Amino acid sequence: MVPFQFFCKKIGLGVLFGVVFISCSVQKEIVDIPIIFDEQRIELTKEYLAQRYGLEQDTTTIVPKMIVLHWTAIPTLKKSFAAFNRSTLPNWRPDLENVSGLNVSSHFLVDRDGTIYRLMPETVMARHTIGLNHCAIGIENVGGTEGFSLTRKQLKSNIFLVKYLASKYNIEYVIGHQEYTQFEGHPLWLEVDDGYRTTKTDPGMDFMKKVRKATKKFNFKPVPTK
Repeated sequence: MVPFQFFCKKIGLGVLFGVVFISCSVQKEIVDIPIIFDEQRIELTKEYLAQRYGLEQDTTTIVPKMIVLHWTAIPTLKKSFAAFNRSTLPNWRPDLENVSGLNVSSHFLVDRDGTIYRLMPETVMARHTIGLNHCAIGIENVGGTEGFSLTRKQLKSNIFLVKYLASKYNIEYVIGHQEYTQFEGHPLWLEVDDGYRTTKTDPGMDFMKKVRKATKKFNFKPVPTK
């Protein structure tokens, strides 16, 4: 368990829940620091599933099939958490049709010292990867900007998380955010808007190669090629 004083100093929140897991003789702690998931966020999530994927659901539940690794491009844990915490996007205008106000989010956030924080349940939809949110668990890493490259401790924590999640769910793919458009035309790709794409470079192919090498025993499927 991370000491309460240490946690408050790092992120300034008052509630802490810690869970310790042991995988391949490596002990890691997953610290729960939930982002806001109020009725507004629940309704926006269900709307997102319906409007972007054609999935009419009574709940926000997903069945994880893949893990997507990211970086936040924000240099601190506190600011990275704040970016995900609110329910709606900054400057969202609900009067605009066909535009979701659901804020971006991720299931996990890994600090530069390797500490793993869980922001939301693993089987609830987070908005982190176009076309694939309905089946993807997101792992965000603090940093990624110039002068704040991802650290070796973050790499080790990402490897741990992939092993933990692959042992818990039927994970078929582990991808970097920069690879998401390779799934266009794949059965898992459900985005209805052909014009809704963004260019991504995170978390970098070197980072992905190292994660894949360390988790090769799970025999994840290769990323589709076009």
